[in-house]
Amino acid sequence: MGGRERLAKADQKEPEKVAQQLARCDTEIAKLTKGGKSLQQAVGELLPKVIKENKRIIFNGNNYSKEWEKEAGKRGLLNFKNTVDALPLLTSKEVVGAFERYKVLNEREVHARYDIMVEQYIKTVNVEGQLMVLMANRYILPAALEYQRKVADSVAAVKAAGGKSVAGKKLLDWLTKKVDEFKRRANVLEHALGHESNGSAEKHAKHFRDVVIPAMAALREAGDELELEMPHETWPLATYREMLFIK
Repeated sequence: MGGRERLAKADQKEPEKVAQQLARCDTEIAKLTKGGKSLQQAVGELLPKVIKENKRIIFNGNNYSKEWEKEAGKRGLLNFKNTVDALPLLTSKEVVGAFERYKVLNEREVHARYDIMVEQYIKTVNVEGQLMVLMANRYILPAALEYQRKVADSVAAVKAAGGKSVAGKKLLDWLTKKVDEFKRRANVLEHALGHESNGSAEKHAKHFRDVVIPAMAALREAGDELELEMPHETWPLATYREMLFIK
Protein backbone atom coordinates (compact mmCIF):
# COMPACT_ATOMS: atom_id res chain seq x y z
CA MET A 1 0.00 0.00 0.00
CA GLY A 2 2.94 2.33 0.51
CA GLY A 3 3.31 5.50 2.53
CA ARG A 4 1.86 5.73 6.01
CA GLU A 5 -0.58 2.79 6.24
CA ARG A 6 -1.43 4.26 9.57
CA LEU A 7 -4.00 5.44 11.83
CA ALA A 8 -6.77 3.45 14.64
CA LYS A 9 -9.24 0.94 13.36
CA ALA A 10 -12.08 3.11 14.49
CA ASP A 11 -13.99 4.51 11.55
CA GLN A 12 -14.32 1.77 8.91
CA LYS A 13 -16.58 3.98 6.78
CA GLU A 14 -13.83 6.51 6.05
CA PRO A 15 -13.36 5.50 2.35
CA GLU A 16 -17.08 5.79 1.70
CA LYS A 17 -17.14 9.19 3.37
CA VAL A 18 -14.31 10.41 1.14
CA ALA A 19 -16.29 9.46 -1.97
CA GLN A 20 -19.42 11.08 -0.57
CA GLN A 21 -17.56 14.28 0.26
CA LEU A 22 -16.04 14.50 -3.20
CA ALA A 23 -19.48 14.05 -4.74
CA ARG A 24 -20.89 16.67 -2.39
CA CYS A 25 -18.15 19.16 -3.29
CA ASP A 26 -18.85 18.63 -6.98
CA THR A 27 -22.56 19.20 -6.44
CA GLU A 28 -22.10 22.35 -4.34
CA ILE A 29 -19.58 23.88 -6.73
CA ALA A 30 -21.96 23.23 -9.60
CA LYS A 31 -24.76 24.99 -7.71
CA LEU A 32 -22.58 28.00 -6.92
CA THR A 33 -21.33 28.38 -10.48
CA LYS A 34 -24.86 28.08 -11.85
CA GLY A 35 -25.82 30.85 -9.45
CA GLY A 36 -23.44 33.20 -11.19
CA LYS A 37 -20.22 32.74 -9.24
CA SER A 38 -16.92 31.94 -10.91
CA LEU A 39 -15.21 28.64 -10.26
CA GLN A 40 -12.58 30.40 -8.15
CA GLN A 41 -15.25 32.13 -6.06
CA ALA A 42 -17.19 28.89 -5.62
CA VAL A 43 -14.10 26.99 -4.45
CA GLY A 44 -13.13 29.87 -2.15
CA GLU A 45 -16.55 29.75 -0.51
CA LEU A 46 -16.68 25.97 -0.15
CA LEU A 47 -13.09 25.26 0.92
CA PRO A 48 -13.23 26.86 4.43
CA LYS A 49 -16.32 24.77 5.22
CA VAL A 50 -14.65 21.57 4.07
CA ILE A 51 -11.50 22.30 6.08
CA LYS A 52 -13.52 23.04 9.22
CA GLU A 53 -15.56 19.85 8.87
CA ASN A 54 -12.48 17.68 8.28
CA LYS A 55 -10.01 19.36 10.58
CA ARG A 56 -9.43 16.16 12.55
CA ILE A 57 -7.37 14.64 9.70
CA ILE A 58 -5.08 17.66 9.35
CA PHE A 59 -1.72 17.49 11.09
CA ASN A 60 1.23 19.72 10.20
CA GLY A 61 3.81 18.11 12.45
CA ASN A 62 5.95 15.01 12.02
CA ASN A 63 3.64 12.36 10.58
CA TYR A 64 6.14 9.62 11.47
CA SER A 65 6.31 10.48 15.14
CA LYS A 66 4.83 8.45 18.00
CA GLU A 67 3.10 11.62 19.15
CA TRP A 68 1.12 11.85 15.93
CA GLU A 69 0.23 8.17 16.03
CA LYS A 70 -1.15 8.64 19.52
CA GLU A 71 -3.00 11.83 18.53
CA ALA A 72 -4.41 10.21 15.38
CA GLY A 73 -5.77 7.38 17.50
CA LYS A 74 -7.59 9.91 19.66
CA ARG A 75 -9.07 11.43 16.51
CA GLY A 76 -10.38 8.04 15.39
CA LEU A 77 -8.24 7.78 12.27
CA LEU A 78 -7.25 4.47 10.73
CA ASN A 79 -4.06 2.81 11.94
CA PHE A 80 -2.82 0.14 9.55
CA LYS A 81 0.89 -0.40 10.07
CA ASN A 82 1.61 -2.80 7.22
CA THR A 83 0.28 -3.81 3.82
CA VAL A 84 -1.25 -7.10 4.95
CA ASP A 85 -3.33 -5.33 7.59
CA ALA A 86 -4.39 -2.55 5.23
CA LEU A 87 -5.38 -4.53 2.13
CA PRO A 88 -8.56 -6.20 3.52
CA LEU A 89 -10.12 -2.76 3.89
CA LEU A 90 -10.31 -2.65 0.09
CA THR A 91 -12.89 -5.45 0.09
CA SER A 92 -14.94 -4.15 3.01
CA LYS A 93 -18.66 -3.59 2.48
CA GLU A 94 -18.27 0.18 2.70
CA VAL A 95 -15.46 0.40 0.13
CA VAL A 96 -17.09 -1.97 -2.34
CA GLY A 97 -20.35 -0.05 -1.92
CA ALA A 98 -18.63 3.26 -2.65
CA PHE A 99 -16.98 1.88 -5.80
CA GLU A 100 -20.27 0.45 -7.04
CA ARG A 101 -22.31 3.53 -6.13
CA TYR A 102 -20.11 5.77 -8.25
CA LYS A 103 -19.75 3.17 -11.03
CA VAL A 104 -15.98 2.80 -10.68
CA LEU A 105 -15.68 -0.93 -10.05
CA ASN A 106 -18.09 -3.72 -9.25
CA GLU A 107 -17.57 -6.15 -6.36
CA ARG A 108 -15.90 -8.79 -8.52
CA GLU A 109 -13.45 -6.26 -9.94
CA VAL A 110 -12.58 -4.96 -6.48
CA HIS A 111 -11.86 -8.47 -5.21
CA ALA A 112 -9.76 -9.19 -8.29
CA ARG A 113 -7.60 -6.18 -7.56
CA TYR A 114 -7.31 -7.24 -3.94
CA ASP A 115 -6.09 -10.70 -5.01
CA ILE A 116 -3.52 -9.12 -7.32
CA MET A 117 -2.24 -6.80 -4.58
CA VAL A 118 -1.84 -9.71 -2.14
CA GLU A 119 0.10 -11.71 -4.73
CA GLN A 120 2.21 -8.69 -5.58
CA TYR A 121 3.08 -8.22 -1.90
CA ILE A 122 4.10 -11.87 -1.56
CA LYS A 123 6.21 -11.83 -4.72
CA THR A 124 7.93 -8.56 -3.82
CA VAL A 125 8.90 -9.69 -0.33
CA ASN A 126 9.93 -13.10 -1.68
CA VAL A 127 12.26 -11.55 -4.26
CA GLU A 128 13.83 -9.29 -1.64
CA GLY A 129 14.22 -12.16 0.81
CA GLN A 130 15.76 -14.50 -1.76
CA LEU A 131 18.19 -11.76 -2.77
CA MET A 132 19.21 -11.26 0.87
CA VAL A 133 19.97 -14.96 1.27
CA LEU A 134 22.01 -14.95 -1.95
CA MET A 135 24.00 -11.87 -0.92
CA ALA A 136 24.57 -13.27 2.56
CA ASN A 137 25.87 -16.65 1.38
CA ARG A 138 27.68 -15.60 -1.79
CA TYR A 139 29.27 -12.32 -0.73
CA ILE A 140 29.16 -11.40 2.94
CA LEU A 141 29.76 -14.79 4.55
CA PRO A 142 32.85 -15.68 2.46
CA ALA A 143 34.33 -12.23 3.09
CA ALA A 144 33.64 -12.48 6.82
CA LEU A 145 35.20 -15.95 7.00
CA GLU A 146 38.28 -14.70 5.14
CA TYR A 147 38.68 -11.81 7.57
CA GLN A 148 38.17 -14.22 10.45
CA ARG A 149 40.98 -16.40 9.04
CA LYS A 150 43.33 -13.42 8.79
CA VAL A 151 42.66 -12.41 12.37
CA ALA A 152 43.15 -16.02 13.52
CA ASP A 153 46.46 -16.20 11.62
CA SER A 154 47.57 -12.96 13.26
CA VAL A 155 46.69 -14.22 16.74
CA ALA A 156 48.48 -17.51 16.07
CA ALA A 157 51.57 -15.72 14.73
CA VAL A 158 51.81 -13.49 17.80
CA LYS A 159 51.45 -16.52 20.08
CA ALA A 160 54.11 -18.46 18.15
CA ALA A 161 56.48 -15.51 18.58
CA GLY A 162 56.01 -15.65 22.32
CA GLY A 163 53.61 -12.71 22.58
CA LYS A 164 49.98 -12.37 23.58
CA SER A 165 47.45 -10.56 21.37
CA VAL A 166 44.70 -9.54 23.77
CA ALA A 167 42.92 -7.27 21.29
CA GLY A 168 43.36 -9.79 18.50
CA LYS A 169 41.92 -12.66 20.56
CA LYS A 170 39.01 -10.50 21.63
CA LEU A 171 38.29 -9.55 18.00
CA LEU A 172 38.58 -13.18 16.90
CA ASP A 173 36.09 -14.30 19.56
CA TRP A 174 33.67 -11.55 18.52
CA LEU A 175 34.04 -12.39 14.83
CA THR A 176 33.52 -16.10 15.42
CA LYS A 177 30.33 -15.41 17.35
CA LYS A 178 28.98 -12.88 14.82
CA VAL A 179 29.82 -14.95 11.75
CA ASP A 180 28.07 -17.97 13.23
CA GLU A 181 25.06 -15.84 14.13
CA PHE A 182 24.99 -14.29 10.67
CA LYS A 183 24.93 -17.71 9.02
CA ARG A 184 22.27 -18.93 11.41
CA ARG A 185 20.03 -15.98 10.56
CA ALA A 186 20.57 -16.53 6.84
CA ASN A 187 19.45 -20.13 7.29
CA VAL A 188 16.38 -19.01 9.25
CA LEU A 189 15.37 -16.64 6.45
CA GLU A 190 15.97 -19.27 3.78
CA HIS A 191 13.76 -21.71 5.66
CA ALA A 192 11.04 -19.09 6.16
CA LEU A 193 10.98 -18.36 2.43
CA GLY A 194 10.21 -22.02 1.74
CA HIS A 195 6.73 -21.66 3.24
CA GLU A 196 3.95 -23.18 1.12
CA SER A 197 0.77 -21.20 0.50
CA ASN A 198 -1.49 -24.32 0.54
CA GLY A 199 -4.02 -22.47 -1.58
CA SER A 200 -4.47 -19.48 0.73
CA ALA A 201 -2.79 -16.30 -0.47
CA GLU A 202 -3.91 -14.45 2.65
CA LYS A 203 -2.26 -16.95 5.01
CA HIS A 204 0.85 -16.90 2.84
CA ALA A 205 0.97 -13.10 3.02
CA LYS A 206 0.57 -13.19 6.81
CA HIS A 207 3.47 -15.64 7.03
CA PHE A 208 5.64 -13.23 5.06
CA ARG A 209 4.57 -10.37 7.33
CA ASP A 210 5.02 -12.24 10.62
CA VAL A 211 7.97 -14.53 9.84
CA VAL A 212 9.85 -13.56 6.67
CA ILE A 213 10.11 -9.80 7.19
CA PRO A 214 11.33 -10.13 10.82
CA ALA A 215 13.88 -12.71 9.61
CA MET A 216 15.04 -10.25 6.94
CA ALA A 217 15.41 -7.51 9.55
CA ALA A 218 17.38 -9.83 11.82
CA LEU A 219 19.76 -10.84 9.01
CA ARG A 220 20.31 -7.22 8.04
CA GLU A 221 21.12 -6.33 11.66
CA ALA A 222 23.77 -9.05 11.80
CA GLY A 223 25.20 -7.94 8.45
CA ASP A 224 25.37 -4.32 9.58
CA GLU A 225 27.36 -5.34 12.65
CA LEU A 226 29.89 -7.21 10.51
CA GLU A 227 30.16 -4.30 8.07
CA LEU A 228 31.12 -1.90 10.85
CA GLU A 229 34.02 -4.11 11.98
CA MET A 230 35.39 -5.45 8.71
CA PRO A 231 38.11 -3.58 6.76
CA HIS A 232 37.01 -1.60 3.75
CA GLU A 233 39.06 -3.68 1.34
CA THR A 234 37.51 -6.90 2.69
CA TRP A 235 33.86 -5.86 2.63
CA PRO A 236 32.47 -7.12 -0.72
CA LEU A 237 29.56 -4.74 -1.25
CA ALA A 238 29.15 -1.00 -1.75
CA THR A 239 28.59 0.81 1.53
CA TYR A 240 26.09 3.60 2.12
CA ARG A 241 29.00 6.03 2.31
CA GLU A 242 30.21 4.99 -1.13
CA MET A 243 26.76 5.15 -2.65
CA LEU A 244 25.87 8.52 -1.16
CA PHE A 245 29.10 10.48 -1.03
CA ILE A 246 31.75 8.96 -3.30
CA LYS A 247 31.40 9.38 -7.04
